[in-house]
Amino acid sequence: MTVEFELCPGRRIGGSNPCFIIAEIGQNHQGDIEIAKKMIRMAKDCGADCVKFQKSELEHRFTKRALERTYNSPHSWGNTYGAHKRHLEFSHEEYRELQQFSREVGIFFTASGMDEMAVEFLHAINVPFFKVASADTNNIPYLEKTAKKGRPMVISSGMQSMETMHCVYRTVKKHNPNFTILQCTSAYPLPTEHVNLRVITEFQKEFPDIPIGYSGHEGGISVTVAAVALGAKVVERHVTLDKSWKGSDHAASLEPAELAALVREIRTVELALGSPVKQMLPCEASCHKKLGKSVVVRKAVQKGTDLTLNMLGVKVAEPQGIPPEKIFKLVGKKITVDLQEDDTITYDMMKD
Repeated sequence: MTVEFELCPGRRIGGSNPCFIIAEIGQNHQGDIEIAKKMIRMAKDCGADCVKFQKSELEHRFTKRALERTYNSPHSWGNTYGAHKRHLEFSHEEYRELQQFSREVGIFFTASGMDEMAVEFLHAINVPFFKVASADTNNIPYLEKTAKKGRPMVISSGMQSMETMHCVYRTVKKHNPNFTILQCTSAYPLPTEHVNLRVITEFQKEFPDIPIGYSGHEGGISVTVAAVALGAKVVERHVTLDKSWKGSDHAASLEPAELAALVREIRTVELALGSPVKQMLPCEASCHKKLGKSVVVRKAVQKGTDLTLNMLGVKVAEPQGIPPEKIFKLVGKKITVDLQEDDTITYDMMKD
């Protein structure tokens, strides 16, 4: 079973690997490539693993009527929806420039291919993995074509049912074993009561042979940190330089200080998750030496006496001796030395 795989060159996800943190720049760059570069550097400085944009070939993603419709919104960059989207869409050459800039900065670069032709372009520029946006998760022909290209895939699940996600899993798995599914609710910003982190554990049960992650649009960072504690192996959050900027995604995005805090808290939680083995640890030794209790005798006991339960007590003792959980096994043992009240019992002073 594939519970981990290489998502980017030299970077595996799943298993005991660190959570992969995607800073979703999306279209929060305002259509300005210099702002986009500032955001790439910001994401790197904050500790994110990857920056992600949204690539569309508009005539393949939208119908003519959809592009021509009037777009009267405070967030609009044009009188029509097409003009708005064209303002925010980088050219192929600009994408190559941003990809090269990301290499120089030292952070992975990818994008959601918002239509099949966008996926072709992203494949041509050799992105490390494809991100499938929630709007395309139930687009089965798109999924099949994307999966067949053989690159790892990160698939969001917003607006979908579990039944649909099983169909998605079967479709992709048939062609490509290296993919992850992210729990996601498509609302911007997302009310906390609709996050449904428990879906993460359901996905883990339903799809045990792939890593599961989380794509969040809620305010703050605590929910995303909790997702990692539940086992999310990939997290994705929208980022911005200023939440007050024009654009509907900014309000659901993290500013630099929040992104940096998210990365720190995720790494802290990963460290705290530690080992599933329950045992006394070396760091507990001093506390155990000071406060750990031992079995003692309640009153003086003569050599040759067979121990009974009412002769035994539990106290912090010096020296330490037999731990309290062994007390019942001492009943019936013969003491081989004289003991005074509160003396510690040790194994070398007994025989059957």
